[in-house]
Amino acid sequence: MQRPLLKHIRDHKALFLDISRLRDNAIAQLGFTDYEFWKTPKFVSDTGERFTIEPERSIILPDFRTFKGLKRALVEAVPGLRLVEQSDCGYRYPTAALAGLDAPFIKRLRSEYFHRVGEDRSICRPVNLSYGIKSRGKADNRLEYEVWVPDNQLEANPMPLLVEKYGEDLPDDIRHFAQQKPLIHGWMGVKRAAFEALYYNPAVMGELVICIGMSVDAYNIGARPDLSFSPVAESSIAASNAEFEWEVMGYYAPAGVHYEHDALWAAINHSLEAIGEPVSDIYANDIMPIMESKTERILSTVHSHGVTTDEIRDLDLQPWEFLQTTSERRVKPHDPSRKVNFLGRLNRLFYQPERQLPSIESLHDLIAG
Repeated sequence: MQRPLLKHIRDHKALFLDISRLRDNAIAQLGFTDYEFWKTPKFVSDTGERFTIEPERSIILPDFRTFKGLKRALVEAVPGLRLVEQSDCGYRYPTAALAGLDAPFIKRLRSEYFHRVGEDRSICRPVNLSYGIKSRGKADNRLEYEVWVPDNQLEANPMPLLVEKYGEDLPDDIRHFAQQKPLIHGWMGVKRAAFEALYYNPAVMGELVICIGMSVDAYNIGARPDLSFSPVAESSIAASNAEFEWEVMGYYAPAGVHYEHDALWAAINHSLEAIGEPVSDIYANDIMPIMESKTERILSTVHSHGVTTDEIRDLDLQPWEFLQTTSERRVKPHDPSRKVNFLGRLNRLFYQPERQLPSIESLHDLIAG
């Protein structure tokens, strides 16, 4: 099976250009001539505020292997859904929860994780950081704001970056929350197999075609914020699950035709539900009744293993430390002459033998089978 986009695992600009090309080709093959792609519009509230909304849904299963044959099951169960051929792409990344259980929003940090050329495939290295704020839980259409942090500003307040990117669309409560000092509460390692699809239902949405990004995430949650061994879990990993997520990336419409805000969002919400209902039926016996986002699962899992906020505060983990192979300021408690190897701890989230996450290629094979 051809997956040409997997070659772009180090080059996101090239990846997104190729995804756009494949998407346009798929629209043309479906016979939609002279159509244009538009990104998901801002959501305008009743009071006139413009929000950056993440229109997505997801389900969580105990094990990624349960998603075997997912693609075929989706096409059979959802009339009007067409997969974008060769759109398979993949990611491996650690994500951190930066704000506690009582915070009004979720504050998240992610670094993308790559192999060096010719390096042992059981080693991945973090290469950059993104900083994001989201509304909590799995409520419909949550707010989401995210920026990539320049390598030379990893210790700086990311607030100016958020203001520059989102400007007047940044709500005051998000703005104020972003200025609070980040504190790492826990980590998750994720392997993601992603692909795209087009959804068309003229009886409900007219000529609109909704573009939907889909992904299967296999993930492990660290038992402690510094990813060290936990006597409670008898491991450095506390939980392992899998998530299937579908998110509206944008839409195609006939050139020159513009749609009202409410009509667009009605089509977006209809598309999410058109996939959600059959997916819930397919996996009814396996779905875990978890109403937390993955970031919140980090918080509740770490908390459930007896880690207190005081311990987290004492650790004082800094986001940029996880871009270091070896800590510049931490030593092993049993041997002060040795520095803490953060790269080794991060890799245990992906490659601990008892809970090893699948390769991205094998995850794609699984969901295609």
